[in-house]
Order: sequence, then structure tokens, then C-alpha cells
Amino acid sequence: MAQPRKAMPASKIPAPRPQANVMLSRVAHSLYWMSRYIERAENIARLLEVNLQFIIDFRGYDDAHLREHWGSILASSGDVELFEEHYDSADSRSVTEFFAFDLRNSNSILSCVFSARENARMIRDQISVEMWETINELYLFLKSRSTADVWAAGPYEFFQDIKRNSHLFQGLTDSTYSRSEGWEFIQFGKFVERAHKTTRILDVKYHILLPSAGDVGGALDTAQWQAVLRSASALEAYRRFYVREILPWKVAEFLIFSDSFPRSVHFCVAQIDEFLRRILGESSARPRSEAARLSRRLLADLQSLSIDEVLKEGLHEFLVEIGTSLEKISDEVVQTTMFYQAESTQEEQQLQQQQ
Repeated sequence: MAQPRKAMPASKIPAPRPQANVMLSRVAHSLYWMSRYIERAENIARLLEVNLQFIIDFRGYDDAHLREHWGSILASSGDVELFEEHYDSADSRSVTEFFAFDLRNSNSILSCVFSARENARMIRDQISVEMWETINELYLFLKSRSTADVWAAGPYEFFQDIKRNSHLFQGLTDSTYSRSEGWEFIQFGKFVERAHKTTRILDVKYHILLPSAGDVGGALDTAQWQAVLRSASALEAYRRFYVREILPWKVAEFLIFSDSFPRSVHFCVAQIDEFLRRILGESSARPRSEAARLSRRLLADLQSLSIDEVLKEGLHEFLVEIGTSLEKISDEVVQTTMFYQAESTQEEQQLQQQQ
């Protein structure tokens, strides 16, 4: 006769787990990366569109300036070595091919959308039909295009389509996804990716474009800094704040410290801190996890420092420190709450592309 189970002593009953651990780790993982990849694809599309338009506006650029211009775009992505392995020179067509369609580049638009679609496919029962259809349609749209098609039809409309689909996806997510644990992972991933991109663009561009005193305010100088702002969809918001002047240090101040512009580092980190506390169950005033401590410290710096203090100590060092903190924060959240590898390898991506 089977013996009845003994009741577990109260002292050995497991404590309730944090909210994030209630969700299956593979679902959290896929939601997080789905969101990051869609945001990354949009950022790359905007960066290419703005810089291609800049080249058209300033046709007087010689070959040396063009190489430096596209080299700065590659540097902002961290993919210089990979590009040089597969391409002879950096020009408008080769950089567009590399960042738009090259599956050897995990940061290309096609690679990002493919990865977002794969993550969404793994959890189709966890997201709305509208979210899935938008990602799938964007993937099919990209798969039917090539660099030759883009140049023949004009790259502006192509990149506009990428951005519109990203905005549509985010709007549908806002409208159709329950405000649950999954929502927190989606938002956390989006703002981590967005903050990373803003710091990288500003870090590379500030040091390449910083003019001499005599160049400040010139036509080329103003156009270059307008391109930086447009790369973050910040030009109109900047002009409403500063009205007329477009100066390097003011651009840096706006993109780092604005507490109202949704792509500034400060705004993104505030959102990261909020969703991080929810994901890790950080309800007390004193953070318990290293990620929460890093997030709180980073937010405090962005709320208290001025642009003059940052420039005095070194803008590059400050932005690198922010990027390092963001990586540590995201790594701890991934390790703590996500244990299932939902992403496919680059080899699998290329195989599916060929089928």
C-alpha cells in the first residue's frame, strides 16, 4: 500500500520566484530578441537612408571623404573587420549591400529581420496575429529584393518601407499585447538596443565630425550634424528645443541628456531601469542584483551630470562606459531569466535563404 506523502515542512517550502521566472525562459528569450532585432533593423535602415541622402546633397565629396564617411558608418556598427574580409572598398553600393542584404553580417537588415521572424515563429502562440503577420510580411518583402532592385527603384522608398514596418510592429505591439511579463521583456530589449545605437552613432560621429573653431556653423558642418540628428530621428525634436543653432556639443547634450526625447540615452536608460526592476522583481529601495545597481548608478549619472562635465572628462570614455554598463545589464538579465537559445545560426539562415 502506498504511503501518503508527508507534508513539506514550512521552512523548506520554496519562496515564490520573482515575476520574471514565472514566464518560460525560452519565451522571454524570444520576445527579448525579437524586439531587439526589429529595433536594430530600423536603426540601420535610418542610418543608411540618411547617409545616402547626405552623399547626394554634397556631390563634391572626393574619394577620400567618401571612404572616411562610410568608414565612420562601419565603425559605428563595430563591423569594420568583417566588411574588409568580404569587400574591397567602402562606397555607397558596397556598404548598402553589406548592411541591407548580406547574411554574413549578423547586423544586416535582412539578418536582423530573419532573426526577429525566427524568434517570433518560436512563440507564435504568445504574440498577436497582427504582430506575426507584420514581421512575416517584412521578411518576405526583404527576401524579394536585392541591392540592384533597391538602386533601380531608389533606396529612399526601400528604407522608408523598413521604418514604416518597424513602426507598425511597435504600434501593433502597444495595441495588442497584454501588459504582462512578456511586455516587459519586449520593452526592455527595445530600449537596450536603442540606447546602444545612440551611443555608438554619437561616439563615432562626434570625434570624426568635430570641426575646428573656424568651421563651426558652416554649410557642410551644419549638414553633417543634421545627418547625425536625423540618424536618431531627432532633428525636429532638437530644433523645437534649441530653435536655430546646430552645434556639436548641443547635439551631444540633446542625444545624451534629454529626458523627453524617446531616443536619447537618458530616456532609454530610465525605461531600462523601470522594466529591469519589474523583470528582476526589484521592489525594495536598495537594489539587490548587480544589474539593478548598474542601472540605478547609470541613471543617476545621466540625471546629475552636465555636458560640460562630460566633455571635460572625455565624451568618448563616458559613452564607452555607458555601452559597457548596458552590456553588463543585458547580459545579467539574459543569464538570470533566459536559458533557451531560440536564435538560429548564420549557417541556418543562409540555408533557409537558399531554399
